[in-house]
Amino acid sequence: MAAVASIIISAFLTAIGNGLMFAYIPLSLAGAGYAPSWAGLILTALSAGGLVACLITGALARRVGHARAFMIFSALIILSNAVIGAGVDAWTWIGARALYGFAISGMFIVAQSWLNDAVTNEIRGRVMAVFYVAYIGGLGTGSFLTGQIDLTAATAPLLGIAFAALAILPVGMTRLPLPPPPESASVAIIRAWRISPVGLAGMLAVGGMSMMVAGFTPIHVAASGYSQIEVSLLMAVMPLGSVLFQIPLGWVSDRIDRRIVMVATAILVALAGMAAGVFDGYALIYLVPIYLIWGGTTESIYSLSNAHANDRASKEEMVALASTMLFAWSLSGVVVPAVATGLTAIFGTIAFIYVATGIAIAFAAFALWRISQREQVPSEETGSFAPLAAQSPLPVDLVTPAEEPEIAEEAASETLETPSGGSIPAAMS
Repeated sequence: MAAVASIIISAFLTAIGNGLMFAYIPLSLAGAGYAPSWAGLILTALSAGGLVACLITGALARRVGHARAFMIFSALIILSNAVIGAGVDAWTWIGARALYGFAISGMFIVAQSWLNDAVTNEIRGRVMAVFYVAYIGGLGTGSFLTGQIDLTAATAPLLGIAFAALAILPVGMTRLPLPPPPESASVAIIRAWRISPVGLAGMLAVGGMSMMVAGFTPIHVAASGYSQIEVSLLMAVMPLGSVLFQIPLGWVSDRIDRRIVMVATAILVALAGMAAGVFDGYALIYLVPIYLIWGGTTESIYSLSNAHANDRASKEEMVALASTMLFAWSLSGVVVPAVATGLTAIFGTIAFIYVATGIAIAFAAFALWRISQREQVPSEETGSFAPLAAQSPLPVDLVTPAEEPEIAEEAASETLETPSGGSIPAAMS
């Protein structure tokens, strides 16, 4: 744990800046008189940047190595926050947040790959759990800080720059050995569907839901007239739900069919979404527990989907499956917020609540249908649940072991075909 502390500390510092900006941007846009749909467009741009990162981060890490790639992404985060700090301009901020989405996703892909390579199987689960708890704690800390600063000044972007710069130091000073250059892998949607339809569907569902709950909540509550402190407090407590729900739900899912737990969790997401709609506009004391449950159960679908898919995959299938699940999550994170933004212009900011609730109901219905079609057939070596954060990419490994070249060769043989007849290599193996 001491050896990998530098990466975990860097992730924590970066997450503080992330939490700051998630709350600062919608509040600043509202204060400048922009319609809420602009904040939705900016959120969609952030997701689009993350989608690009999942496709090319592996190539960048292969070219310059993990440490330099981490520093490159940190520099891009600093640049993005500097543009935000220059003044409120929606069009400029769209580009800046797209750059930020690319950088933050790439940074976490590199960091998690580095951790996976550095630790043994005996402690990997504990290390990754600490990593995610640190990241979630950073998000909550950053959101809380937003309520303590002057939004009319550039304090929040400057703090974001400072935390991103500080995050470079632990990685720059680490003595942790660098992983070997990663091989290339591929996006194989059909193959992933054959391995785990419910796992892939869960990732498609949660990609949009997580961006809606985490991204549109500050947009909606700011547009509804809640104060800066109330918005920051609500955003600060939401990450706590991830910790409160993921561990017990994961414990149960290790002992029964995970799909049953996923259905129950999706139903909880839908009920919490309905409650958010019913109590919309009420005092914060009513909203805090609702959004805590909503955020926590949404994050849990992310972890459960990943664990369920891994249960059903063989070792030879892990490489293509990991990159495909990441691609599905990222794609949904772009498409769903874009749809919600369009609906916001028609029905107001409350539209995101009903979109997220509808997705949860649809996923629960699909999972129930799959359960009725066939019994659970787990792999011979069923894995154990690990908590994950839906606001950062999956813990995929950018390193293909040298002793298993046939796995990399097989995975690289499958690509995602483009309309032009070419193919898109995935970012990870």
